[in-house]
Amino acid sequence: MEEDNRILEAERHQIEQIRQLDFEELQVEEVDDDDDDDDDSLDDRDAFGAGTSDDFTFNTCLASLHTYLGEVEDTHHRLAFLDGGAILNLPLFYLEGVVLLPEATLPLRVIQPNFISAVERALVQVDAPYTVGVVRAYRDSDNRRLRFANVGTTAEIRQYRRLENGSLNIVTRGQQRFRLKRRWIDVEGVPCGEVQIIQEDMPLRTPKDAFGKLAPLRNLRSHKFSAVPPATSSSVGYGHSDNDSEGNSEESFETALSLAERRIHQSALNSCYGYDMMDESMSSDDDKFMSQLEEMRSRRSHLSETEGSLYSDTGKNVDNTTLEIGNTSGLAKKGEGSKRCWKKIDLNQFRRVPRAFWPHWVYSMHDSYCLAERATDMWKQIVGVPSMDGLVRKPDLLSFYIASKIPVSEEIRQELLEIDGISYRLRREIDLLETVDLVQCKTCKIVIARRSDMLVMSSEGPLGAYVNPHGYVHEIMTLQKANGLALIGRATAEYSWFPGYAWTVAECVSCETQMGWLFTATKKKLKPQSFWGIRSSQVAG
Repeated sequence: MEEDNRILEAERHQIEQIRQLDFEELQVEEVDDDDDDDDDSLDDRDAFGAGTSDDFTFNTCLASLHTYLGEVEDTHHRLAFLDGGAILNLPLFYLEGVVLLPEATLPLRVIQPNFISAVERALVQVDAPYTVGVVRAYRDSDNRRLRFANVGTTAEIRQYRRLENGSLNIVTRGQQRFRLKRRWIDVEGVPCGEVQIIQEDMPLRTPKDAFGKLAPLRNLRSHKFSAVPPATSSSVGYGHSDNDSEGNSEESFETALSLAERRIHQSALNSCYGYDMMDESMSSDDDKFMSQLEEMRSRRSHLSETEGSLYSDTGKNVDNTTLEIGNTSGLAKKGEGSKRCWKKIDLNQFRRVPRAFWPHWVYSMHDSYCLAERATDMWKQIVGVPSMDGLVRKPDLLSFYIASKIPVSEEIRQELLEIDGISYRLRREIDLLETVDLVQCKTCKIVIARRSDMLVMSSEGPLGAYVNPHGYVHEIMTLQKANGLALIGRATAEYSWFPGYAWTVAECVSCETQMGWLFTATKKKLKPQSFWGIRSSQVAG
């Protein structure tokens, strides 16, 4: 309760700051190059466009509050999550140019009577209180017919306000993905749909048994080498140390292999220990292979008897020692007599040899936590967000966060929403972060900006959803600079999404499509003095 009171008090303080800004006169000024206060407003930004503390005075928390909607009331007794696989009926919102992902905020200004009825039904429904379904709507490129995506996201109504004219201002937050099984409009005109909640997978870790446990070599005084020793305390990757067991013995391991696999296994061991046990030109006949395998085992036993005196005085296990192994074929090379060619081999390296079918880096490609660390590092380099440690430990939330903020088209974000599997989504996002660089007009493909021009003007990230007075929701990415845009009309501070900034419509100079807005500071000391808001629905995929 005390924590909630502190949060409410902080929000009241921020709202009071916004009101003070609204009372001030709009002043959009040209700044002199000699003005020490403002000449570094955009020039001293870091390479990633996040801005430094010295030249950034705007409180990014203000944009995430959506205070342009006015005072709103919090809802209570909300349902946190629905069971995966559950099927239920929900009132639906079809939104063009918007892809809602879990954990993303979506403000709505509800004006149409059928959608007002949808919200009112959501407020009182029993199965999923304060919950609506949000589905992306888009125009078919061929006949311009309206289409609907098959995968959407449940939106929890967290705040709402009823206006005098009967319309509603609400703030929702994405919760869970669902598949749209069927949709209809009921007798009251409310758009409804039967949805099935998608069961999300758990973040994948490389299985601990993917890298088998290799046991210590048997004492050479026992006159026998272990081809595949049972395991001890050393393990690789995500394996853990366990006590030795019969399942890790040489016999049980080899008997589980086919003849072909056993041949490969013995060949690998021979190359490690220096035994020339099997010639590559050997026949593939299985009986011949088995007889030669017995012969090689006999040679190995003979070697341990002839060389056992070398180690008889030590009384030590050779697990952690470096041995000199010579020509172990048991036969001296012609002309060499008893002379041997010795080389040093660290037997510890054999204990680290995995039994996994694939090497460690292959498994890391599917480890959600490894992928999360990689994606986070790349995201920090592009956006410069300093604190993402909490998300690294939650790869599922991180994958949705990046999907909702990455500077790509709505089609690609819908693709990310539809991907099942955390590791697959993260890998796709890493690929996009590596390849996507240009921000282009969807219509004429003119280059507007680069991803390094991204600017974080909201605490929720460089891309967010905002709603205008007419009820249209726009997802915009904020940039510190842009090219190829022309301003239309005069700047106005009314209903501004960013308190303290006036907005001006911006169009593409090539195709005259509205690309977004230029936001200019109404106060001389507010920094940055200007930035751009580009609609993601008008960005090329």
